[in-house]
Amino acid sequence: MDAIIETLARELSRDPVQVENVVRLIDEGNTIPFIARYRKELHGAMDDTTLRTLADRLQYLRNLAKRREEVRASIEGQGKLTEELAAALDAAATLAEVEDLYRPYKPKRRTRATMAKEKGLEPLADALSAFGGPVDPAALAAAYVDPEKGVETVEDALQGASDIVAERISDDAGLRKVLRALYLRRGTLVSRAAEKEPEDTVYRLYYDFQAPVSRVQGHQVLAIDRGEREGVLKVSVDLDPEAAKVAVRRASVPGRAAMDFLRAAADDAWDRLLQPSLEREIRNVLTEEAAEGAIRTFALNLKPLLMQPPVKGFVTMGLDPGYRNGCKVAVVDGTGKVLDTAVVYPTFSEKKKREAIDTLSRLVKKHGVQHIAIGNGTASRETEQMTVELIREVGGGLSYMIVSEAGASVYSASKLAAQEFPDFDVNLRSRRLQDPLAELVKIDPKAIGVGQYQHDMPQARLDEALSGVVEDCVNAVGVDLNTASAPLLTRVAGLGSATAKNIVQYREENGAFTGRKQLLKVPKLGPKAFQQCAGFLRVPESANVLDNTAVHPESYAAAEKLLALCGYDLPAVKAGAIGDLRDRVAAYGEERAAQACGVGVPTLRDVTAELMKPGRDPRDELPKPILRTDVLEMKDLKPGMELTGTVRNVVDFGAFVDIGVHQDGLVHISQLGAPHRVRHPSEVCAVGDVVTVWVLEVDEKKKRISLTMRKPEG
Repeated sequence: MDAIIETLARELSRDPVQVENVVRLIDEGNTIPFIARYRKELHGAMDDTTLRTLADRLQYLRNLAKRREEVRASIEGQGKLTEELAAALDAAATLAEVEDLYRPYKPKRRTRATMAKEKGLEPLADALSAFGGPVDPAALAAAYVDPEKGVETVEDALQGASDIVAERISDDAGLRKVLRALYLRRGTLVSRAAEKEPEDTVYRLYYDFQAPVSRVQGHQVLAIDRGEREGVLKVSVDLDPEAAKVAVRRASVPGRAAMDFLRAAADDAWDRLLQPSLEREIRNVLTEEAAEGAIRTFALNLKPLLMQPPVKGFVTMGLDPGYRNGCKVAVVDGTGKVLDTAVVYPTFSEKKKREAIDTLSRLVKKHGVQHIAIGNGTASRETEQMTVELIREVGGGLSYMIVSEAGASVYSASKLAAQEFPDFDVNLRSRRLQDPLAELVKIDPKAIGVGQYQHDMPQARLDEALSGVVEDCVNAVGVDLNTASAPLLTRVAGLGSATAKNIVQYREENGAFTGRKQLLKVPKLGPKAFQQCAGFLRVPESANVLDNTAVHPESYAAAEKLLALCGYDLPAVKAGAIGDLRDRVAAYGEERAAQACGVGVPTLRDVTAELMKPGRDPRDELPKPILRTDVLEMKDLKPGMELTGTVRNVVDFGAFVDIGVHQDGLVHISQLGAPHRVRHPSEVCAVGDVVTVWVLEVDEKKKRISLTMRKPEG
């Protein structure tokens, strides 16, 4: 365990004591959000991302240690564990290195080498492989000719010995490490069309493609893998065979008794055993790295999407566009309560469009609608055009925004949607309300539409990573205990689906919660779960203002002491009359104040921030979403035109930006505007960012818009 902590501390550049504290907290069953927020003194204020990285590496290193001991026990059980091998196992830093060391001792299926050993040819292989002066292989082999054992001739004996030597060479851990590095440094990923005259498909870029293994992009690997699975592409990883054979010979031939024989065996080891095995390994490495990269990108995109600032307190009209079934309409108040619904048919004819505008106009005036949200699905272009005409007629500050429908159909047809909106048709449940986070947590993160090749990822790993992002976002914002749905509560640290349902049921049976401590009355919600979740749940209705902050109940006494030190009390907090609290703490001295309150300085700072803004939403400090009043068409776009847009997706090769046209534009990675070379678009922008872009090129036929973030000269 000490070795694991030292490794983690070195990799993360952290104090080993802090790492040990985190490991202990994890082992005690504490959640990452709780550790990140409420145990800062123990880990030096590591953030959620660092803590999750630490937890992932901790699990890997523990699995490595477990596998190392399993291999050691297996080899020792065979009576073949040497001091040198034991030291090599101790030094192995990856599971691949451990498996390489185990390879010669691992029970094998029946191979050419095992059959040769059964014929008694292993001593011949030993003699031919020994260090020393030259020997005559044929003369040595003659003594092993035995028709009863199936060795009819000298050639049979030599072939069997060669098979044994080739397998030994193939099992050499040091050689495999050298060849693996050679593949990664000098190998080439090659893909070709499977057919001589292939059809034009989405894989056409890879019909004659090659890239160095060291420089191939993750999205290229994932696309090639999919094309191969669909039978469109044939793929290989090529390496100069002569360079590889030289490396194999160098490791197994010099100074041996039968050099010519061993050279031939070494070449056979490469051609028949090493090359196919290592090519599979390299393909797996490329796929795993590409998948991890895609998962990281997905997680990077998901976080800002979930943290989009809510459009709070406004009556909003949601439009779900459609052709045959019309455009579904729902009007909701500032809390998300449905006030009215309708269906209009703006795409059927000019007359129907006029009727639709009249209907929507009446709803706008009746309910005081201020914002319109339009789904970006089928017929959204026509619906947007109708909305602009509506705004021109109604006026009064009415505006609209295009919202992503990704995952909406998944939610609308779900059992949860039926429970939440039992009186509405399945199509009318497709909505995104004023709080994006509260809605998006109801949907499988993979269905939200901000990733690439998500269906090709290791699903368990993807789910784990994305669930971690959702959990971090939910807990960073906090959850209203009296309005949160069960799916939202499930994402709160320390709560599971069963406990979340119990909270909702308790609320329905007993009325609104009046304080955090009341949670302890919820069935199956014990002290440990309360400790983990309490700080992330808000109770605006509570008589204690601290229940509506991120101050943890365990720090309530400290908060009250701090207020007393600075001449304030809880009623002043509720009244918002302690704006200079931070200055008073600074004047008193942070270290001195923390000591007087019985907490560490990081906790003191967090408590101070919460007391100054009780019930604050961190999303309110982020740039607000763009609300539009007019519409652009692709034909309106001209090269050089300056526009403001919202980043909708970030992928390996660039960023897609919504500029108010039905089609998102692409800012290629080469056009992201940084003065230095950008390694990944996420260095420059994130989903939800409001950015200034300039039009480079418009292809109306292919519906492609090329954008740049580099301001044109002049």
